[in-house]
Amino acid sequence: MERAVFVYTTYPSIVEAERAGRALLERRLAACVNILPGMVSFYWWQGQIDRSDEVVMIIKTRAGLAEPVRAAVKQMHSYTTPAILVIPIESVDPSYHAWIEAETAGEGAT
Repeated sequence: MERAVFVYTTYPSIVEAERAGRALLERRLAACVNILPGMVSFYWWQGQIDRSDEVVMIIKTRAGLAEPVRAAVKQMHSYTTPAILVIPIESVDPSYHAWIEAETAGEGAT
């Protein structure tokens, strides 16, 4: 079985996150997306500290789809420089892992 990964990203709104999450699922690039509203971010941007209300998205997929997921997120994202972090998973329950593999084996998967 291929290694499972999380792809972590943030969005400026729940609407944009839901639209992107649904598109990733429809393309079979992810088995699941978790959208967590209500995050406050402080960060450096253009030489100053900025603050934004954001939404976190955790995308559950397999390592071989990390690059297509990154490209899809970047293409659909409204941010100039979105956070896109691929996080390897050390251990996954075998039945859950099989589910991730099965759900990402469709048309959009490579």
